[in-house]
Amino acid sequence: MEQTIPEVIRTVPLEYYVYFATALFAIGVTGVLTRRNAIIIFMCVELMLNAVNVLLTAFSAYRSDPNGQIFVFFIMAVAAAEVSVGLGIIVMIYRNFQNTDVNLLNRLKW
Repeated sequence: MEQTIPEVIRTVPLEYYVYFATALFAIGVTGVLTRRNAIIIFMCVELMLNAVNVLLTAFSAYRSDPNGQIFVFFIMAVAAAEVSVGLGIIVMIYRNFQNTDVNLLNRLKW
C-alpha cells in the first residue's frame, strides 16, 4: 500500500523546513557559545532542541511515518525534565551569587 503525502504538507517544500531548522539550530549554537547569562544559554539549548523537533516532524510527515513524531514526544519529555532541573540549578546559583553569569561558576571547580 503506497502512502501519499497530504496536499497540505506538500504546499511547503521539505527544503524550507531544513533551512528553517538549520537557522534555528545555528542561532541556538551561537547563543550558547557567545552568551554568559545562564538563562539565555538555557533558552538557546531549548531552541536547538526545537530545531531538531521541527526536522523530525517534517521528515516524519513527508514520509508518512509516525516514528519521527514519537521521537519528538520523547524529546519534549526530556526537555521538560531539563527545564525543571535546569531552572532549579539556575535559581540556586542566583541565590548564592546574586548573578547568573556563567563565568562566576569557575569557583565551583574548587
